[in-house]
This record gives sequence, C-alpha cells and structure tokens, in this order.
Amino acid sequence: MEFQIGDPVVHWTFGFGHVTGIEERVLSDRKILYYAIAIRDLTIWVPADAELPTRLRAPSTPTDFKRLFTILSGTGEPLPDDRQERKLSLTERLRDGRAVSLCRVLRDLTTYQQVRPLNDNDQNLMKRSREALLGEWSYVLSVPVPEAETELRRMLGVGVSDVPRRR
Repeated sequence: MEFQIGDPVVHWTFGFGHVTGIEERVLSDRKILYYAIAIRDLTIWVPADAELPTRLRAPSTPTDFKRLFTILSGTGEPLPDDRQERKLSLTERLRDGRAVSLCRVLRDLTTYQQVRPLNDNDQNLMKRSREALLGEWSYVLSVPVPEAETELRRMLGVGVSDVPRRR
C-alpha cells in the first residue's frame, strides 16, 4: 500500500486526515519510510511497515460507506459488564482500523449506554470512534460534519442530549 502527498487517509486511532509528507528515517540502523499525516490540528508519523494496513487506509467509497448505515441503525450486540473485559473487547474490535468496526463500537456503546452509564474509557472510545467516523463520513459523502452528526444520532436512535457534541 503506497500513499502520495495529498492523499486522503484514515488512521486507525485518530481518524480522517491527509498525507502531508513522506520521509525516510533511520531507526536502530534501519531505514524506514514514514508518512506524515495531518489530522485536524495534529501531525502524526506512521511507519510504512508490515503493520501499515492496520494503521492507515484509504477512505471508504461512497457505496461502501452507505452500507455502514445498516450497522448503525441495527440492534446493538451485548457488551461485557466488567469494565476491563469491555475495554479489551472494544479495543480489539477497533484494532483493524475499518469503518465497519467504528460503526459496531458506536452502535454497541450506544446500546450499552441505555442500560448502564459509560465509564471514562467507554466515553473516550465512543468520542474517538465518533470523530473518526464523522471525519470520514464528511469527506466520503461530501457533507458538513454537523449534518453527518445529526444523521448519525438519528441512526443510533439517540437524542441531542444523549451524545456529547464534537468540540
């Protein structure tokens, strides 16, 4: 997988951004290619190694992205009540960096939130997943983030006060 400067990309943790630089760096006597990725007000360096496909990907196509809406509107899967088990389960799901995983985590945390309060880790994962999905959504479907956020809330079946707004 090769990216060029200016390419839109999705980072598995930080979400949607653009490649702003490509640089070869020496680390432990090994030359490694790194991509500089601008995401909101942050620049991160991503190594182009064997793990790149799980760290960085091209945005979904509009057709593929629209297919995700059935996941968001669907019934949530149960999450473990034990906070550590839940954290491990959710983190493992997000490891592949796919948009489908973001949608499932958002849907399942939203469902869980209707029964039990979310702890700090749950809230952080929900916020991070929501921001990553909304950034990609806005780019892929060419809609403003607030419009995508309104539609996301509708699909998840939550009111405006149920999910904190982006800042």
